[in-house]
Amino acid sequence: MTKTIFYFKQVFIIVTFALIFFFVLNYHISPPPVFYSLSSLSAAAGDTTPTAARHLLFAIASSTKTFPGRKDYIGLWYRTNSTRAYVFLDRDPLGAENVSDPALPPILIHESTAGFPYNNSKGHRSAVAIARMVKAVAMRNESDVRWYVFGDDDTVFFVENVVSALSKYDHEELYYIGANSESYEQNAYFSFDMGYGGGGFALSHGLAKVLGAVLDSCIVRYPHLYGSDSRIFACLAELGIGLTHEPGFHQTDVWGNLFGFLTSHPQSILLSLHHLDEVQPLFPNMSRPQALKHFFTAVDADPARISQQTICYDQNNSLSVSVSWGYAVQVYQGYYPLPDLLSALRTFLPWDKDRGHPRFMFNTRPVPSDPCQRPLLFFLDTVHSNGTTNNVWTRYSRHGLVQSCNTHDKLLMDLKEIKVFSKRLDVDDARLQADVTEFVRKKRNCPKFSTLLGARIAVSKRGYTCSEPAKNIIYQ
Repeated sequence: MTKTIFYFKQVFIIVTFALIFFFVLNYHISPPPVFYSLSSLSAAAGDTTPTAARHLLFAIASSTKTFPGRKDYIGLWYRTNSTRAYVFLDRDPLGAENVSDPALPPILIHESTAGFPYNNSKGHRSAVAIARMVKAVAMRNESDVRWYVFGDDDTVFFVENVVSALSKYDHEELYYIGANSESYEQNAYFSFDMGYGGGGFALSHGLAKVLGAVLDSCIVRYPHLYGSDSRIFACLAELGIGLTHEPGFHQTDVWGNLFGFLTSHPQSILLSLHHLDEVQPLFPNMSRPQALKHFFTAVDADPARISQQTICYDQNNSLSVSVSWGYAVQVYQGYYPLPDLLSALRTFLPWDKDRGHPRFMFNTRPVPSDPCQRPLLFFLDTVHSNGTTNNVWTRYSRHGLVQSCNTHDKLLMDLKEIKVFSKRLDVDDARLQADVTEFVRKKRNCPKFSTLLGARIAVSKRGYTCSEPAKNIIYQ
């Protein structure tokens, strides 16, 4: 009897080990969600059609407190029939003024974040909910999304330009695209390698899926961080994903007048502007909404060229001219070196309001204390375009009183308006991009002037061409 029991024990042990060995060899544990294959993550895998606005999904952080006052910013760039977007609120809106407008994106409500720690004394725990927008939109699994773009309710996007910028990258790869702050102090405090959320950042479809799958388990490790963008940056760092810089996204961490900032925009297309409640209206004698709508008349005519700087010289009359297309023109008496004119006039203050030691992430120059050394300013007045020929005419009218300066010629004193003729800029045309870069880097001669009827200035050689993309700069 004892031998029989011993025999059965041996058989049982052998069978048990055999089963364990069998399951170890044949049972494959599914990889965690973070190890999705890129082909399965792409919403349009194998789709070679050019990226269009319909391939982008915007997620906008707002609140029931700020949405009524900022929804007009969203309405500037959102188009019901062509733009895909959601506005995230902290709770269901109450009152007729907060009801979703059919001309605005649909509203989604943040899930509760009560279970997530937040202990930054200078911030607000809404940062956790805003960070989780990534998961919320990615897990909706909407079809044909190549890029997710995130921003705030006071962020104005230039959608066609965002499409052009993101089209340079493979949406099937893992991309985190954005820009840092214009403020040195902000970058030193938060990070020089973070995509700032107010200026907007983009995640490729695959990366949004990967991040969304691990986001909740990640952000609990960072209760001390200030904002939502810091949490996204930290969690992407854990995944080994760094920021791809696109300088056209603007956090706009400055105060005051954006004139100097916009008239010296870097040679990259304008993608966004943020903190518009913190700066003066873009145009004089207009409210913020009026000024932005006026700005968008030029944006709609030629989005890729908006605010692009062109510098030329009229040697006969000793004039230096800086054209910031669709916004303003500056005319200086005398010769000003090209590097000087490429630097931004400090018409704005740093975010920390340190007037004595302003530090920015781009070159600046002070506004001359002598009015006679300042340029004459001409702001956008009208825009006319021809969709068939892609011709665009912009007119800029002089602003402000002209000081009586011994250094200014009568020709300059009598200058009333400036007209600029150009072709609509196609950023997808590589040859044209090269021409634009060459044009801006080199000195160009402006059209020659002659006096007409004593008080008006006209071009004496009407067919003058400044460059391939920007033709016939006409002064009247």
